[in-house]
Amino acid sequence: MAINAGFAGREYPANAPYSVGREKLREFAAAVGSLHPVHHDLVAARGAGYPDLVAPPTFAVVVAQRAEAQLIEDPEAGIDFSRVVHADERFTHHRPIVAGDELVTVLHVDSIVERAGLAMVTTRCEILAESPGDDDAPVRTPVATVRSTLAVRGEDA
Repeated sequence: MAINAGFAGREYPANAPYSVGREKLREFAAAVGSLHPVHHDLVAARGAGYPDLVAPPTFAVVVAQRAEAQLIEDPEAGIDFSRVVHADERFTHHRPIVAGDELVTVLHVDSIVERAGLAMVTTRCEILAESPGDDDAPVRTPVATVRSTLAVRGEDA
C-alpha cells in the first residue's frame, strides 16, 4: 500500500495527557549525556527559578512521538514503519518542560510529498500544558512545537 497523500492537512485531536515525572527526566538527561544540575537536582532547579526539574530540550520528542503514533499506526495512512527513516526534527520551545507538567499533543500532518519512490511526511506536534480552568474546562498553554520529517521508502526503493 502506498502512502495516502490525502492525509496531508489532517489534524488529530489532542491525545491523552502525558505526566512528566522527575525520574523520567533524570533518566532521559542521563541517556543523552546532559549533566546540568537542573535536570537532576531539585534544589538546583528551584535555585535557578524553576518550579521543579527541567527537561533537556530534546525531551519533547518523547511526548511528540506518542502523538505521531496516531498517524503511523493508522492503517489508512499506508505507512510501513519498517521503511521509515527519520529525516529531520526541529524543536521550538515556548517554555521549559518541567516535572509535574500534564502535556497533551495535537498532531498536524503538514505535508506529504512523493518523489521517485520516496515519500516525505512532515508533521507538527503542538505540545500543550493542560491544567483545570475556573469552570473545570481544561486550560491549555503552549509548551513546545516539534516539527518532524519522515522519509518513507516505497516498496521498490
